[in-house]
Amino acid sequence: MSFQAYLDNIEEKTGKTPKQFIAEAKKKELAESKDIIAWLKKDYGLGLGHARALDYVIRKGPHFEVRQTTGTHRDASGTLKLDGKARKTKKAKKKQSTRGEST
Repeated sequence: MSFQAYLDNIEEKTGKTPKQFIAEAKKKELAESKDIIAWLKKDYGLGLGHARALDYVIRKGPHFEVRQTTGTHRDASGTLKLDGKARKTKKAKKKQSTRGEST
């Protein structure tokens, strides 16, 4: 599973986008990894892997070093989309409608 797929999966489970988690962590003044992970596990029931993925984004932002270049974990972009899966879908539909394509 790619890094972006982890974030999309978290959104499906919680209904929150990565940007919303970032804002909430900032409001709660959470800055340390152990505190962020504990909060995500307790309040949202996330497993360690998903909590660590969000922890990374909350503390370091959308850019990451590409390490996997092949296989199911491949994510060659190096930049994560934090607006959420639903937002990406709406943008794609809007782009199609402006071109006169059907959805």
